[in-house]
Amino acid sequence: MHPFHKPMLATLAAALSLAACGPQEPTAPTAPAAVEDSRTPAQREAERTPYALDGAFAQAAAEFNVPADLLKAISYTETRWENVQGAEEFPGLPAAYGLMALRGERLAEGARLAGVSEEAVRTQPQANIRAAAALLSAYATELKLDRADLGAWAPAAAKYSGIANTEAQAQYVHTQVYDVLRKGAVASTPAGDLAVSLMPTQVQAQFASPLVHSMSADYTPAIWRPSPNFNSRPAGTDISMIVIHTCEGSYSSCWSWLVDTASGVSAHYVVKEDGAEISQLVLEANRAWHVGATYDCSLNGSVMCGMNGVSVNHFAVGIEHGGFASQTTFPAGQIDASAKLSCDITKSQGIVRDSYHIVAHGRLQPATRTDPGPNWPWSTYISKIQSYCGTTTAGSIIIDSNQANNDTSKGYIEVTGASWVSSTNVAGYYGSGYYASPTAAVSEPATFWFYLPAAGTKTIDAWWTSATDRSTTAPFIVWDAAGNKLATVNVNQQLNGGKWNTLGTWSFPAGWNKVQLSRWTTAGYQVIADAVQVR
Repeated sequence: MHPFHKPMLATLAAALSLAACGPQEPTAPTAPAAVEDSRTPAQREAERTPYALDGAFAQAAAEFNVPADLLKAISYTETRWENVQGAEEFPGLPAAYGLMALRGERLAEGARLAGVSEEAVRTQPQANIRAAAALLSAYATELKLDRADLGAWAPAAAKYSGIANTEAQAQYVHTQVYDVLRKGAVASTPAGDLAVSLMPTQVQAQFASPLVHSMSADYTPAIWRPSPNFNSRPAGTDISMIVIHTCEGSYSSCWSWLVDTASGVSAHYVVKEDGAEISQLVLEANRAWHVGATYDCSLNGSVMCGMNGVSVNHFAVGIEHGGFASQTTFPAGQIDASAKLSCDITKSQGIVRDSYHIVAHGRLQPATRTDPGPNWPWSTYISKIQSYCGTTTAGSIIIDSNQANNDTSKGYIEVTGASWVSSTNVAGYYGSGYYASPTAAVSEPATFWFYLPAAGTKTIDAWWTSATDRSTTAPFIVWDAAGNKLATVNVNQQLNGGKWNTLGTWSFPAGWNKVQLSRWTTAGYQVIADAVQVR
């Protein structure tokens, strides 16, 4: 038996009600009315399921005569059991919604078949699952499937995917949906409660097998799946950037769309959700069509300003990742595989390994894109790239304002009080945003904690975004693990935004040391807690 996949779910308890479509106020228990129970045995069994998502899948399965395990496996393949609120990544491909990643015409048809509104399918987990079950049931009838044979549902799963490419259909069925059916998966809420489980089932999909492909010329571990959607880079182009994307869908549907001539888009690489496979679609030497914007250095820390007005596609390599910008976490295997790929690209193309040259699609095209989203683990990702390339600075720690970007065994952020607001309003931030708070005579700092396994002398740098409302005397207070205040450094945050600014060098003992940004300074301004580097 394979070990279960174990994703972590944000709780859906507030959104998912098995008894009603909307939230309800709690009421005192009353005696049940003496009415006839019209539920089927399968529905009664489903309602005894103790976990909210398990129960929702079971109820929808019973209602529409669809295997519950198939619903779970498709949901896991599409969203890792996250209630995603998708966004458009590729023109012509509508955004996907909910646990089942329904989109476009399939969302509308599923809503019609389930007797719910399209808005409910987009926003309510139970309605989303029911719409998907209704759609699969209709496919089963159309395809004349044996509903009792789980393996016979493979053509319905392929049709559900919306994938037109026959090879990608085969991969979706065999290496994604039926692979998770065979291996099983479980997911817990952040509190550790089991939210949904899929027990391993020895089943074979009744569907054509995927083709065997040649390997990539640029990156040996990748599979070569050539896209026609590319052209030559301008003569003399220096490839100097990697752009990180999310597909807003599954791996198979992503690469199949990008190799379709009709899509008019492409990327150089696509990384599977578990990192087990990477597809290369365009040679790095050629120009893929993945960013719909010209470069503006003011969005990227005023780096490479000589490229202003130039199409990003001229000088960038694009990496898509199966998944969504709205998801709460990214699988460790995917981050690891992507970091190895990015290391290889930086070596072959001479790209600088930092957050100015390995950047988010949403940073470069903020008017219409947000991917890879606020929870992409930037600090971990850049550190992994540097580690694989052998360029990690010994003892260097970056603590970001977004906890998802931190290795909390080495450093984390802590904000005190309700006045700190997460923001991306001003460009030039490190990672995926920053905290801002109005100045006031209160002890409510933002604290950047960092752990040193041994005593040492360290230089502390701070990163912020600059604007005219920023404090000119923002106080950074440096403390050691013994509680000694080493220094207070006042900085002008109206200047020098979008880069590292050195606060000073001090000797620290082993243990948890900290740098605090205080709000206690001249009133009428904002202080910005973005990131701190210890080196």
